[in-house]
Amino acid sequence: MEKEQTDMKRNNDKTKSRVMAGIYSWLLMGLIAFMGSTAWGQSDTVKRSNRKDPWAFKEIKTIPPVAPLTGGLWLKGDLHLHSRHSKESSNNPVAKILAFSRSVGVDYVCITDHDNHVDGDVANHTWADPEFRSADVLLLYGAEWTTTRGHGNVFSAKPYDHQRLYFVRDQRDHVIQSVVKELGIHLSANHPMGPKDHFGFSYDMIKSMEVWNSCVWSKNVNALLIWDDMLSSGRKITGRGGSDAHHGTPESPDKATPNSKQAAANYVGTPTTWVYATARTSQAVVDALTNGRVSVSANPYAPRVEFYADLDQDGKMDMMMGDNAKPGGKPVTFRVQLTGKTATDSSYTINVVKNGNAFGTYKTTGKEAVIEFTDTPTTAGRTYYRVTVEGPVTPYPEVPASMALSGNMVALSNPICFNFDPRF
Repeated sequence: MEKEQTDMKRNNDKTKSRVMAGIYSWLLMGLIAFMGSTAWGQSDTVKRSNRKDPWAFKEIKTIPPVAPLTGGLWLKGDLHLHSRHSKESSNNPVAKILAFSRSVGVDYVCITDHDNHVDGDVANHTWADPEFRSADVLLLYGAEWTTTRGHGNVFSAKPYDHQRLYFVRDQRDHVIQSVVKELGIHLSANHPMGPKDHFGFSYDMIKSMEVWNSCVWSKNVNALLIWDDMLSSGRKITGRGGSDAHHGTPESPDKATPNSKQAAANYVGTPTTWVYATARTSQAVVDALTNGRVSVSANPYAPRVEFYADLDQDGKMDMMMGDNAKPGGKPVTFRVQLTGKTATDSSYTINVVKNGNAFGTYKTTGKEAVIEFTDTPTTAGRTYYRVTVEGPVTPYPEVPASMALSGNMVALSNPICFNFDPRF
C-alpha cells in the first residue's frame, strides 16, 4: 500500500513538472516573440512613416537681383547711445554727443534713451530737446525699448509713435510684431547675451541684432553664437554694433560722478557701425542696416572690413556682404579687404566662418590688407559666409582706455548669403 501511494505521488510530481515546463516554455517563446516585434524596433518588418517634411528645403525659383556695388558711399556711426534723458546717464547732454561725433568724423547717430524712464514718450523728451538737431551728423529717431523680457532699439528715419510700441511691451510676440509692422520701424535686438537685459523675444520680429556691444569685445563672443543660429535657420538678420555709452566727460571736477571715468573707455564709436548707403540720408542709413551691407569696426579710426564675392570667376566682384544670390553650382571667389588706416608693418588674421563653423584662417599684412579664397556654395540648401578680423589695436586718442578693452578685435562683416528665401 505504501509503495503504491509513493509511486502515485512520484507520477503526480512528474506530471506537474511536465506541465510547468510547458508553461515556462510557452512564456519564454512569447517573450522572445514580443522582444522581436516592432515594439522593440528589431523586426525586419518595421513600419515606417511615409510622411514628407513639408518644410524641407525647396529650390528657390526667384531671388531679387543684387544691387549695384558702385554708386554708394560708406557712412560710419553709432546705433546705441544714451543722453541725459536716460535717468542713469551723467554729463551727457545731446549737444555734447553730437559735438563729439562731429569731431571724430562720425556720419550718423541714433540716441536711444530708455523709454521706460519717460513712459514711452520719447517724442516729448529726447526728440523735443532743442539740442536734437545737426547740420553735419545724420540723426535717426529711436529709443531703447526697455522691457522685463529684454531690450531692443528702434531705428527710423522719421518720427513715429513710440508709445504704441511701449504699451505692448508685455503682450504676446505676435501683437508686438503687428505693431512694429504698422509703425514701419526697424526693431533691433540689444546685447542678446546680457545677464539681466538679454533679448527675450522672438527673433522673427527683428531686422538686426547687436553682435558687438560696447568696447568690451570679450562679452560679445556668445552673441555671435545666437547670430549664427539665426543665420543657419534661414533668418537673414543684420549684425550691428553699438557703444551703449551712458556717460560723458564732466565740464569741471565738481560735476564728476563715479561713472565719469567710463567716458574715457566707452563712448561714441566704440564700436563703430559702417553702412554702405545709397545716399547721405537717414533713410539710406536705415535701408542699408536692413539689407545688411554693414560691417563693424572697433572705433571710428579702425580699418573697415569689406567682403565681396565673384560668382563667375571673371575677376569682377558681383556681390558684397548683406547680399543674397542663387548659387550656380560652380566655385565662387571671395575677397576680404581692409580699407582705411591699417598698420602697414603689422599682420592681420582673417577668420572665415561658413554656416556657423570655422572655414579658414588667413594672414595678411597691413600693407596689402586683402586675401581671397574659393569655395562652392551648395545648390541644395542655404550657405553663408562671414568674417572677423583680428590684429593690432588702432589708437582712439579721444577714448584712450577703449583700446585695451577691445583687445585685438579689429572688425567683423555681415554674411554673404546663398539660397536664403527672401519671403522668410
